[in-house]
Amino acid sequence: MTDYRHLSYWLSGLDGPLTPRPGLPGDTDADVAIVGAGYTGLWTAWYLAEADPTLRVVVLEREIAGYGASGRNGGWCSALFPTSLPALARRHGRDRALAMQRAMHDTVAEVGRVAAAEGIDCDWRAGGTVMLARGEAQLQRARAEVAQAHAHGLTDDDLRLLDAAEAAARCNAEGVRGGTYTPHCAAVHPAKLVRGLARAVERRGVRIHERTPVTALRPGAAVTPAGVVRAPVVVRATEGYTPGLPGQRRTVAPVYSLMVATPPLPEETWARIGLAERETFSDYRHVIVYGQRTADGRLAFGGRGAPYHYASRVRQGFDREPRVFAALRRALGELFPVLGPDVPVTHAWGGPLGVARDWAASVGLDRRTGLAWAGGYVGDGVGTSNLAGRTLADLIRGVESDLTALPWVGHRSPHWEPEPLRWLAMNAGLRVMSSADQSEHRTARPSRRADLFNRFLGH
Repeated sequence: MTDYRHLSYWLSGLDGPLTPRPGLPGDTDADVAIVGAGYTGLWTAWYLAEADPTLRVVVLEREIAGYGASGRNGGWCSALFPTSLPALARRHGRDRALAMQRAMHDTVAEVGRVAAAEGIDCDWRAGGTVMLARGEAQLQRARAEVAQAHAHGLTDDDLRLLDAAEAAARCNAEGVRGGTYTPHCAAVHPAKLVRGLARAVERRGVRIHERTPVTALRPGAAVTPAGVVRAPVVVRATEGYTPGLPGQRRTVAPVYSLMVATPPLPEETWARIGLAERETFSDYRHVIVYGQRTADGRLAFGGRGAPYHYASRVRQGFDREPRVFAALRRALGELFPVLGPDVPVTHAWGGPLGVARDWAASVGLDRRTGLAWAGGYVGDGVGTSNLAGRTLADLIRGVESDLTALPWVGHRSPHWEPEPLRWLAMNAGLRVMSSADQSEHRTARPSRRADLFNRFLGH
């Protein structure tokens, strides 16, 4: 049997067995069939069951609940949305863009509310996010982000600029010149959240069938080797694993993000690092890094940098990139010299996230076919998936609401380019961003190459 605990630090320490639930026993009928037992699928099931307990909801999962990004991510339940507020305003107008951002703000509290109501102990701590500016180029980006946010209707209560002392008081990293702070984020134990959510939906009458791969989606049916689930609504909630479904190879690009975790650190070390409120943290470099202080006193730290794999392939072996793990350890040592040059690491893991061609997350229901979807979170799915689940529940039940009027509803991203163009572009972009960070470190000037690549992506 698969050892699911090795997939991440989060899964490794869970209480109780990770024995798969029974698979689909054969053909069955449902009102809603959901493919994928990660956050998106389970939140959708939870809100459907809460709104209408008579609905027959079936969730199908290839492995176990939380096998994918939901059990491996950085544990940021944030209000981050992959499309920036200015970009949303250009596409949909200022008011609708602001409504989208406010909905994301509300989502952070909503996840905490449901977790508490369902008794899901997921190490929830709403300490916000500190983004560090380490160098003049990063400080310029921090100032620009705050100015743009305020120009589009946000205030210091949502995002504020920090001077060097204020930033270091929250996260005392090396070379901090300033930064930003938002209260709209909570640090969570992602695997406790997803596994607890699976139990919560079962208590509400939802059926979850694990070790049940879906081989085809079509109007009115989800097809598996064990049988067909017939349902008027079929929800695709597969995020970075979407390219494995027939006809979905170019829908999203699976991009790998990798993480490491230290042993529990002594209190004197934490006194020098900070993060007293368990703030999540990052900085303004181009190749994204992210971290949190876990409830048991570790530093869990991750980042991009793994290559995109030709033809959108997703394999377990891609979760382990020694070069990237080594780079993450070096980055931790550079950020926090108190850890020493050879930062001890007890766990190293990774997994794919889903990136749409226009970097735009979306949610929708095609009423003609009954096929629904949500995803393209670009790594910001812990919070966004909850908003997706609430929105899908309204769409499926035919309820018009503030959620169904948000600008991401019904959005259709263009397909990614065919290979080899997709492989060339994605990996060239990674090199451009890495080179831009190195250049900015040397020259303290913003990189034009990074800006040009962002325009290519449609940011």
